[in-house]
Amino acid sequence: MEATKFPLTYDVTYPQQLSRGLIFVKWLLAVPHYLVIYVLTGVQTVILIIAFFAILFTQRFPRGLFDFTVGVTRWNANVAAYILLMRDEYPPFDLTAGKYPLTYEVAYPQLLSRWLILVKWLLAFPHFFVLWVLYIALFVVLLVAWFAILFTARFPRGLFDFQVGVLRWTHRVNAYLYLMRDEYPPFTLS
Repeated sequence: MEATKFPLTYDVTYPQQLSRGLIFVKWLLAVPHYLVIYVLTGVQTVILIIAFFAILFTQRFPRGLFDFTVGVTRWNANVAAYILLMRDEYPPFDLTAGKYPLTYEVAYPQLLSRWLILVKWLLAFPHFFVLWVLYIALFVVLLVAWFAILFTARFPRGLFDFQVGVLRWTHRVNAYLYLMRDEYPPFTLS
């Protein structure tokens, strides 16, 4: 399956200039978001348990629960883009789309496999290995980008695109694991 055909959209608008000073404190400024996301992730876990049984018996992820799961993941993606130095705008405390220069959308599935939900975690193991390697590279990219922003106020475009690609891949795997999609995620950054 082509990456462009996977029913998840993730992208971050490239910033032309970033603050040199914010790179020192973004992680600290995001603390209120961490607290809210911690609570929302707990709620999301309960929702995923409910969705598991709903899919098992009806082959459907209840739409309201699906939208909430997408919203929590979007919020998390907004905060990640902020603390990973991709954006300077402070993320909104909001589940809805369009309020941050980041796109995260998952197409709602009409039907899901009731048996695939039992083995998705096992089928995702090859992705875990590749993403583990990519996250090591991402750490190096983030370190280089930090110094580049400090001296030039710019996130080098190639490094930015690599980081977006790794996060896109991660979100596709998470959508698969969070029971939102049955399509197997592609092994690609695009």
